[in-house]
Amino acid sequence: MNKILKLLAYKFLSPNSYAKFIGVKFGSNCKFRTKYFGTEPYLIEVGDNVQTSSNVYFINHDGGVGVLRNLYKDLKKTDLIKRIIIGNNVFIGFNVTILLGTKIGNNVIVGAGSVVKGELMSNSVYAGVPAKYICSIDSYKEKNSRFFLNTFSIEPVKKEEILRGFFLESNP
Repeated sequence: MNKILKLLAYKFLSPNSYAKFIGVKFGSNCKFRTKYFGTEPYLIEVGDNVQTSSNVYFINHDGGVGVLRNLYKDLKKTDLIKRIIIGNNVFIGFNVTILLGTKIGNNVIVGAGSVVKGELMSNSVYAGVPAKYICSIDSYKEKNSRFFLNTFSIEPVKKEEILRGFFLESNP
């Protein structure tokens, strides 16, 4: 791909349009807020209803193999590259790094700042460095239910009114 064309696409396309342009495979109703799809974006597969926060990094190429290239003649031209597969209905928090070979199941939340490698099981919440199992989706729902407010997609002034009433007046 022409470097200038790719640079222009990076600068001017939305994250979803850029992902499609560079070959990331993704399903319907996805919302990317990142443009960091690694050196082999065509090896990234994302299901339906997946959202990322900003500063999410997809890394499917391990540069550490360069040390092996210097040590072993038979590895002079070797790369270490693996796919990244993300299931359906996944949320990936701010500043998460997803490393090569990662497979994330369905209905998963990945907490902000996590480093993800390996397999994350469906219906679960993970966070940390490295990302570890925190709880089930049902447990997450139960733990947070008292804070659920019907403020999704409402005008900012009304949302502020509701949040001020809830947090500053009724729950000081």
